[in-house]
Amino acid sequence: MKKNTVKSGTAAKIRKIRDILFSVYGPQRCFLDHASPFELLVATVLSAQCTDKTVNTVTPALFRRFPDAASLASADERELESLIHPCGFFRAKGKHLRALASELVARFHGEVPRTMEELTSLPGVGRKTANVVLSEVFDIPGLPVDTHVLRLSGRIGLDDSGDPVHVESVLCAALEPEHWRDFSHHLILHGRLRCPARKPDCASCEIASLCKSCGKMGEKKK
Repeated sequence: MKKNTVKSGTAAKIRKIRDILFSVYGPQRCFLDHASPFELLVATVLSAQCTDKTVNTVTPALFRRFPDAASLASADERELESLIHPCGFFRAKGKHLRALASELVARFHGEVPRTMEELTSLPGVGRKTANVVLSEVFDIPGLPVDTHVLRLSGRIGLDDSGDPVHVESVLCAALEPEHWRDFSHHLILHGRLRCPARKPDCASCEIASLCKSCGKMGEKKK
């Protein structure tokens, strides 16, 4: 990822939002249930365009049947698709999961690698997924940019590029690495609870005074 510079005013705004959201939501843990790096990697791939709640209902049976990379790599295509069907895009996700499991076995002895470059070389794994795995199970600083983080960054006025990599770079440039993971968690929670794509609750928003779109979203819906 290319390092970005961020205007001092924007950086100060990001840090103020960080402080407020931390006071509101406190420390957070990963929203996806997992017991190993392998389980988190698979769960995060499944979470694309799917709620974490749905993924968490699917993965217990999935991991009982396919507990490691070797068993997933040799999974029957239809059986795997049946297990992950509730997550949507089950055919594409099934192919990605079997392919990435095969790569884990062939290239990494069945273990999940610990670098961005190696993780993103796996089928179906982008920067968001890699950052989730690195920050959650390996304690390597990362700031996952999902749809909530991307939407709020533009709506609030932190970065309106619409490019997840650019948004990640801007937010990371403004914050110390030890705050990257929590800031992502807090933006995700705020996006779910206060600032969804439709009908954001501007009246109750704790960071309304720092948001360039405050009130305007509600006006558009009238």
